[in-house]
Amino acid sequence: MEFKAESGAGRRTRTDCAIVGVHEGGRLAGSGPSIDAALGGRIARIAAAGDFAGRLGETLLLPDLGKGPAARVLLVGLGSDKNWSRRSYRKALTSAAQATLKTPASNALVTFADAEVPDADTYYRARYVTEQFLHVAYRVPVIRSGKKPKAQSLDTVRVIASPTELGDVRRGVRDGAAIGTGSSWTRDLANLPANVCTPTYLAHAGGRLAREHRTVRCKVLSEREMRRLGMGSLLSVTAGSAQPPKLIVLEYRGRGAKADPIVLVGKGVTFDTGGISLKDPGGMDEMKFDMTGAASVFGAIKSLAMLDAPIHVVGIIPAVENMPSGTATKPGDIVTSMSGQTIEILNTDAEGRLILCDALTYSRRFKPREVIDIATLTGACVIALGSHNSALMSNSDDLANGLLAAGKRSADTCWRMPLAEEYQEQLKSNFADFANVAGRDGGAVTAACFLWKFTDGLKWAHLDIAGTAYVTGAAKGATGRPVPLLVDYLLANLG
Repeated sequence: MEFKAESGAGRRTRTDCAIVGVHEGGRLAGSGPSIDAALGGRIARIAAAGDFAGRLGETLLLPDLGKGPAARVLLVGLGSDKNWSRRSYRKALTSAAQATLKTPASNALVTFADAEVPDADTYYRARYVTEQFLHVAYRVPVIRSGKKPKAQSLDTVRVIASPTELGDVRRGVRDGAAIGTGSSWTRDLANLPANVCTPTYLAHAGGRLAREHRTVRCKVLSEREMRRLGMGSLLSVTAGSAQPPKLIVLEYRGRGAKADPIVLVGKGVTFDTGGISLKDPGGMDEMKFDMTGAASVFGAIKSLAMLDAPIHVVGIIPAVENMPSGTATKPGDIVTSMSGQTIEILNTDAEGRLILCDALTYSRRFKPREVIDIATLTGACVIALGSHNSALMSNSDDLANGLLAAGKRSADTCWRMPLAEEYQEQLKSNFADFANVAGRDGGAVTAACFLWKFTDGLKWAHLDIAGTAYVTGAAKGATGRPVPLLVDYLLANLG
């Protein structure tokens, strides 16, 4: 799908589908009045007659309009003026995309993107258009015999802009398209079954990314190399699997980037049975999503490469499978991490932190200015925050505040949770430097506190995306989060 910014009144642009925003009470938003004028006031009459109330997310298609600016017009409800916000704007865009994709239109014109939104400037209004259309247009990779799904007809979406705002709109459309594409790739990787998306598959995906973009380099460390480095914690997770582990290093360096890198570390457990501490069978199929942190690193770097952003970013992806077998790590085993610290493994289902801690230690060789790890780490995070916010823990107020702000701007929000020495006490072990679990109380925080032990001297943040990375039920699948948050943050910290 292609996205374009277009200057000028909507009535001078012929389109298959003009998307017009209507507030409750019949007020047309943005360039909607120019479309209505070309239609002889038809939209205003429909609203006045009560045939379209303008409730948020409501849609009404006016087909077969013949000559004029549009072959068809899609009315989209924007809700009340009083409650108009970034959230309602994005919801209206989602409804618009869903309805437009059901029509045979090959191109569409969004005429309410130039309407004022209290907490979204011109750039973000345009960016949200591209992100929402790509999000709605996404189709899960289907592995089945028989007829393939019908291809979508919509191939071009244009966004109206005033001449003075055209530059910001073009930038928003460009960035949104890159973020949407990166998010879609994240979803593709996460939605694949675990017998396809193995650690080796992810390593090959990194190689493909490097071949597609000359600004990206990919290096893959084998099990032998990890053993030589002393990554006993990471390797303890993969001990029961027939799938070989991979440590994937993606280095993106945009043109003109001179600063030390920001390192992204993504949890890549391609399937998590829990190991010897076996999970309950119900919902275990969803453990293919336990590599969504890794997938988000792939997606973020893909977005940066598409934009040729002038920044230096390193992605580190420890990719493993956690399986029970005669060679699997057992509760009570003690392993030595790359940092030299010893860990008593009381629960083999607390495996994400065991691979991340060695990856965090490995990140030091890049002399990073900041390190951000991303992981579907704890069910406790889902209990605490549900599916709306990712959990954020950090040893740096500056880094935490930057991520919180990026989350608000991108509408991919996170919520800061505490890090404190009191929680560290719960990780005490009688037999090793510390244990890998600390009981049920404050589980999301104690998991972050475990990682905190490996970040001395690093400016570090942890994002627990267990509640936001995928949805369950009839609409089961990956969401693409937190790619928008990560890319927004990185674009705000170029160098």
